[in-house]
Amino acid sequence: MRRFIGLMSGTSLDAVDGVLAEIGPGRAALRTLAFASRPLEAPLRDEFEALQSPGTDELARAARASAALARVYAVVVADLLAAARCPAADVTAIGAHGQTVRHRPDLGFTIQLLDAARLAEDCGIPVVSDLRAADVAAAGQGAPLVPAFHARVFGHPRERRAIVNLGGIANVSLLPAAGIEGNAGGDTGDGAVLGFDTGPANTLLDLWARRHLGTPFDRDGAWARGGRPDAALLAAWLAEPYFALAPPKSTGRDLFDAAWLERSLATRTGAPPAPRDVQATLAELTAVTVARACRDFGAQRVYVCGGGAANGHLLERLAAHVAPAPVETTLALGVDPQAVEAAAFAWLAARRIDGLPGNLPAVTGARGPRVLGTLAEPLPRA
Repeated sequence: MRRFIGLMSGTSLDAVDGVLAEIGPGRAALRTLAFASRPLEAPLRDEFEALQSPGTDELARAARASAALARVYAVVVADLLAAARCPAADVTAIGAHGQTVRHRPDLGFTIQLLDAARLAEDCGIPVVSDLRAADVAAAGQGAPLVPAFHARVFGHPRERRAIVNLGGIANVSLLPAAGIEGNAGGDTGDGAVLGFDTGPANTLLDLWARRHLGTPFDRDGAWARGGRPDAALLAAWLAEPYFALAPPKSTGRDLFDAAWLERSLATRTGAPPAPRDVQATLAELTAVTVARACRDFGAQRVYVCGGGAANGHLLERLAAHVAPAPVETTLALGVDPQAVEAAAFAWLAARRIDGLPGNLPAVTGARGPRVLGTLAEPLPRA
């Protein structure tokens, strides 16, 4: 079993999560050795938010932000190695996602900022980054990339499962009942593994909480739980054309941002809803759009990971919409829900090192399987 590190900073812009894992062949051959997380400090978070839109001197600013993110990533790597008492020389490679600032597969590009060469130099470990570009170059969405990993780790031979990642954007992996080897490749006995971004999750919930509570997020969804969803506002949001698109599809802050939310509120007729009711309606939007995907697939069980797995109110609303299918977090499957996405990028790094495809064309719409990521290597080890 080789050791890999996975690093993820997602659309929520709240933190960098890292996992040190042992990875080998076969479905059960992934063991998490350590998990670490470091918050993104407000200046860097604000800069990434600003870089979502064109601005003054943005190329130089993007370069500086890439280097700053590499330094945060390196700290998380050090935390992982210290927690596991693992020397850097025992790690085969780091899979580092970087920070998405533009995602426009419809225009043929996606941009994840990260100075991977700096990260490799600072850690003394090869770094696999830019993991989405090859799929986009093959006419794919470049996202989501996690369904192949979910199929390998969470697939079941007799049960149709939905794995729901509630990050800044919500995405689903739809896993048909299949044998282990079928899931590993993405083609299964009763159909292909599927997946797509369903729409916004924490990105808008956190934005609204920061604006009205002055806190980074709505802890456990307590504020939303005390509000009342606004039916007219929810219907207007569900009329967003993205929700009616057939997969393959992916989205991000390029669409679901503060401007999208403000436009929808400004054009609403009648008295504006109370801020707390807006939060409750945002939670309902996420629950409804995720549940539609799970129900259409016929999921027998739903497992949740990502930051939203800690939002008790959101899980309650999702459970109400997917019943009678039970909803649990991936902890029930033996993996901490906060560690799943970082573990996926450790697995994708292993695929790159072995020269194996990391995408699923049935998910992304790419012309075919592709080996994902570019490799930055430090000075060879003595």
